[in-house]
Amino acid sequence: MGDLKLHMSFFLSPMLLFLFISSKTHLCSAVIADTISAGQSLTANQTIVSKNGNFELGFFTPGKSLKHYVGIWFKKAFVGNRTVVWVANRDHPIIDQYSSELKLLQNGSLVILNKSKIPIWSTNSTSRVSKSSELVLGDDGNLVLRDGSNSSVVIWQSFDHPTDTWFPGAKLKYDNITKKAQKLVSWKNSEDPSPGLFSLELKPDSGYVLMWNGSQEYWTSGVWDGQGFSLVPEMRPRFLFNFTFESNENESYFTYDTTNKNLLSRLVIDISGQIKQLLWLEQTKMWNLFFSKPLKRCDVYAYCGPFGRCNSAQDSSCQCLQGFKERSLEDWNLGDPSGGCVRKTSLQCGNRDRFFQMPGMKSPVNSVSFAVDSVAKCKSSCLSNCSCNAYAYSSTGCSLWFDHLLNIQQLDSGGDELYIRVAPSEVSSSKKKSTHWPVIVGAIAGALALFSLVLILIWTWRKWRPVETSKKVEGSLTAFTYRDLQIATKNFSERLGSGAFGSVFKGVLSNSTLIAVKKLEGITQGEKQFRAEVSTIGTIQHVNLVRLRGFCSEGNKRLLVYDHMENRSLNSHLFREHEESKAVLDWKTRYNIAIGTARGLAYLHEECRDCIIHCDIKPENILLDADLCPKVADFGLAKLIGREFSRVLTTMRGTRGYLAPEWISGVAITAKADVYSYGMMLFEIISGRRNLEQTENGKIDFFPTQAAKEVARGGDVRAILDSQLEGNADTKELTSAFRAACWCIQEDEIHRPTMGQVVQILEGFLEARPPPMPRSLQLFAEGEGNIRFFSESSIDITSFPHSSTISSSTSSQSKASTGT
Repeated sequence: MGDLKLHMSFFLSPMLLFLFISSKTHLCSAVIADTISAGQSLTANQTIVSKNGNFELGFFTPGKSLKHYVGIWFKKAFVGNRTVVWVANRDHPIIDQYSSELKLLQNGSLVILNKSKIPIWSTNSTSRVSKSSELVLGDDGNLVLRDGSNSSVVIWQSFDHPTDTWFPGAKLKYDNITKKAQKLVSWKNSEDPSPGLFSLELKPDSGYVLMWNGSQEYWTSGVWDGQGFSLVPEMRPRFLFNFTFESNENESYFTYDTTNKNLLSRLVIDISGQIKQLLWLEQTKMWNLFFSKPLKRCDVYAYCGPFGRCNSAQDSSCQCLQGFKERSLEDWNLGDPSGGCVRKTSLQCGNRDRFFQMPGMKSPVNSVSFAVDSVAKCKSSCLSNCSCNAYAYSSTGCSLWFDHLLNIQQLDSGGDELYIRVAPSEVSSSKKKSTHWPVIVGAIAGALALFSLVLILIWTWRKWRPVETSKKVEGSLTAFTYRDLQIATKNFSERLGSGAFGSVFKGVLSNSTLIAVKKLEGITQGEKQFRAEVSTIGTIQHVNLVRLRGFCSEGNKRLLVYDHMENRSLNSHLFREHEESKAVLDWKTRYNIAIGTARGLAYLHEECRDCIIHCDIKPENILLDADLCPKVADFGLAKLIGREFSRVLTTMRGTRGYLAPEWISGVAITAKADVYSYGMMLFEIISGRRNLEQTENGKIDFFPTQAAKEVARGGDVRAILDSQLEGNADTKELTSAFRAACWCIQEDEIHRPTMGQVVQILEGFLEARPPPMPRSLQLFAEGEGNIRFFSESSIDITSFPHSSTISSSTSSQSKASTGT
């Protein structure tokens, strides 16, 4: 019995010791802690968590990789996969994580030790620390090594050593003494955090620049102008972020912070070579794209690598050129096509090689050009040099490309004809002749017989088939077959436009009715659910809503069929985007369009059985019939798209200028989000210009701010009118429209009117008093002198939803006097 007690004591001692250490260090995975002290370690099954649970530090394995790393990831923003934001040992992966540890040494240095207890990564911070050092993970994502006896003394911090992510509150700086810049460097691919080809850094004379391979610039933010970087209009207005740019003799840096401290945000340089600002929306449990630069991946230098072609029409996808294959298919599948392509068959050199013609191309970089008088001589010049891989001929001469071809793009329209050099086996020759004449004759005879039989069957089928293959469902709504719509649209050959939800094509039904067919993308509902939802939307009828005629739901195909609108969308008339739109819309027509659009939205919000929030109001979604009567289009698509909608919407070009602030802040979306978008669009109806425009000197003009300032200064309201109207507008109507727009774009949705009230304002049944200047417009206007505007405190908010007037309760005003 005594022996048993002795053995048990030896067995329990290590366990008790482990539990004691775990309770002291707080590193047990079940215990949340944010600090470790000198001499303590972190092993593979342990993590530390920031105080409020925003971030977590520990060992991780990206994807299906067999390599392991120590890093920081979001703990709150977690949807199946970790969002890793910092990696310690990105150049030195761990093979066996269970025999490795992250340790804070007694000398104050933080190290990663492999199974042989050899440091593979270190902060190298031993020279200026005391033995009371401690490591703390902050709720801002910063890993800080500090003096335990004086927490204000920072020895080392991860914010000074970023990987691919830039946090709010962190600097990305340029050292004016050493002439060196901090850099964000992309991951190599989705499973390899080692440094990739793309980086972001600050250059004093250019602003922030994106670099390929550390040498080639392909995007710049523009210089700081006191309000933001000139080529990043998303930085204005500032209802979401606060920005600071500092430059002194020691350093130049930019930093940003969120106005809502509970909002999680990150700026990352993606493996695609784009920088992306993302926001975590707790409501949807998704990362929401706020902006990306460059806007298209095809604009990233050498995105598809050598001999890779970037297709602008197919979501910037990469394909290898004719005669080439992926250098590493595994890397391509992991989102990294930068390795490009290699030849399938080696060139024979000389006149035996062939050329593959590629029309509509943006030519690659680094050509050698010279004058020749014929395409034949240009071709011959390339053939005579074994290093020549492509040529192009135009009226300006001959261009040849040697070595690797980079930055090849397939354009939507226009472009050059590029001739790619390939081995003879890669191009089928029409000159080859066969001596097997009996076989050829027999094959031709058989093909003709089969073709005749097919024609007879088609004729018989067309003669006896029903005239209409589609069928009526839910009243007047029609369920079309996919084949019906292929025939009606001539296989979707005439595209009218495209957006985040898909492309629209012109079609003609068998009864000569013109239709517009929208091919939806991103729909996840099953066929039965989709039919039920569309049938509900199809019962909604209003003079200012586009009529839904029917739909198609076959397999994974989802299409909607609408009446075709002869006069296109409102944007084509306001901004003169089509040659057909030569006549300027007069004021009376514009005002009627504003009223009609408001009526359509009021019907969706207030008169339908269930409130329908459009979620994407902008001139592109207001269609005009033959009489220029406005029709709200795409209503109900937010309902069909579901939870994916917010992601789709904010990545769509040209829409961000209409988004209400609550889309970003994560609060529940109500019908007031449509009111905000309508207000932004109403400014464009008044001015005949985009709210956000870039001037010739690179600065950004934000029209709502200019309009609000002009009127607040006591200027004539006609000063904000489209100059093409030459002042021909009813002053009372113009004033009502302007005030309605200002009320609609208030940051707090409580301050905005309903769409029913907007209709009453425009129709003259509800008086709109001078509104306050929204905070976003106020901040946007900072640095431009003394500006007078109505403060929010002067507005009687409580009486707004039910009052017959929208008015100021006092005449008090305040001044905003700021400098750059």
